[in-house]
Amino acid sequence: MRRITFGSPSENIKQLTGKTASVITESFLATTKDPSPPLDAENKDFINIPWGYPGVDSTAQNSNEGARRLIFKSWWIAQMLNQKGNVIEKMTLFWQNHFVSTATEVSDVRFVYKQYQLLRKHALGNFRTFLIEITKDPAMLLYLDGNLNVVGKPNENYGRELQELFTIGQGNYDENDVKNAARVLTGWRPLGFRNTTSPDITVEFRDSQHDKGTKVFSSYYQNTEIKPRTGTGVVAAEAELADLVDMILRQEKTALFVVRKIYRWFVQAEISATVENDIIRPLAATFRKNYEIKPVLSQLFNSTHFFENQLIGSQIKSPLDLIVGTLAYFNQTVPDPVSDRTTYDLFTQYMAARAKEQQMEVFDQPTVFGWRPYYDTDFYKLWINSTTLALRGTFTNALVTGSTKMKININSIDLVKKASNPADPVIVINEITSYMFAMELTQSQKDYVIDDVLIPGLPRYEWGLEWNLYMADPNNTSKKNSIKMKIDNVLLYLLRLAEFQMG
Repeated sequence: MRRITFGSPSENIKQLTGKTASVITESFLATTKDPSPPLDAENKDFINIPWGYPGVDSTAQNSNEGARRLIFKSWWIAQMLNQKGNVIEKMTLFWQNHFVSTATEVSDVRFVYKQYQLLRKHALGNFRTFLIEITKDPAMLLYLDGNLNVVGKPNENYGRELQELFTIGQGNYDENDVKNAARVLTGWRPLGFRNTTSPDITVEFRDSQHDKGTKVFSSYYQNTEIKPRTGTGVVAAEAELADLVDMILRQEKTALFVVRKIYRWFVQAEISATVENDIIRPLAATFRKNYEIKPVLSQLFNSTHFFENQLIGSQIKSPLDLIVGTLAYFNQTVPDPVSDRTTYDLFTQYMAARAKEQQMEVFDQPTVFGWRPYYDTDFYKLWINSTTLALRGTFTNALVTGSTKMKININSIDLVKKASNPADPVIVINEITSYMFAMELTQSQKDYVIDDVLIPGLPRYEWGLEWNLYMADPNNTSKKNSIKMKIDNVLLYLLRLAEFQMG
């Protein structure tokens, strides 16, 4: 659950214990209900209305756009925490980092939300359909200048990224292919951008702006020719777009490129020759059958390879894995935005702010390549530096001490009560750490936690005596605070361990 989702409380893990990987995987890949859209600070819809509220002019709407983007980003992270038993939000995040467009650059949150819906809809669906739809997505057209791509003056931005970043990968096409892909895509443009009269966000095809010549591609694509279709209008344009996508998908390197990215997202950054031959190529072969995404994930999650000991805990957690996963471990739930909007905003915006400062702001990657740790040769190591490591520690400290206004309350005493024998310090530490860490701590580490952190300088039986005294008089503030202080010290220590940064 830590690797397929963002994490889960021990209760959820216990419910799955004893079930086969195939049963669990099937449930994780099940269809889920779409979440309700985000609401503004007054719990009003700002997604499905025209630009400018009734009685509020578009200038005011523009001035508040940054606040609405923050609401959307915070809302999405809340969905990640809410979706503890399904892969959908983690895969939606994967595709958003694959098909990058940014909220700041697009600058109309309604377009961004519409793209989120598209990403989520196709996250476990058919990649061919996905490619066609993302190519016509209004936010993508804005972000990569598709609206400027017209006959005689083709804009090559999307034609390049379609190949380099979204499908076949660098080195498997040439500049001629970029130019001809751009020509295929001429004539599309988004509608509804900051429109004050209609809430509809869609695309249109302008036949007069489309290049109707034959497009001839390089030997990378077997010198394929995409000919203009008879007739005019959107039907002919969509047929050419389908020809372009099918030409790219016929290349084996396309499936390999996408599967490698999925593997790095869920398993490990380093792909050895053995992994390439024994894991990546079979996954790519499954993908190429009909370019369905779900069978690839099922094959990976059910493989013996996925459960190899050396792979478990081999990634440094991303900021969102750390933030959402830690909250999930402590069984934190998102406050209800309708009954307690103030607490909801504090909670969700706290998560968004921590992700941003740890260099993983959602829907706002620094470049079209995505977040650097998913493509740079150093990969996950880049999540950790002198600044972000300190910020990670500050975050986990705040969860335990409650020294922030984020309205998150970690009840450490309840965590101990879940142990099979809370009066036995060995059992308490064994059971807490078995769920908290990806790998088993050494016995010397656990001994140190008991003897030097939980009950420093005291014999171990003292813990049981103190716990039983507290349980006999749970409303005694002094006894309660003494127990809580000891457990809080343990959590502060464990959450700062290097092992906790691994997932």
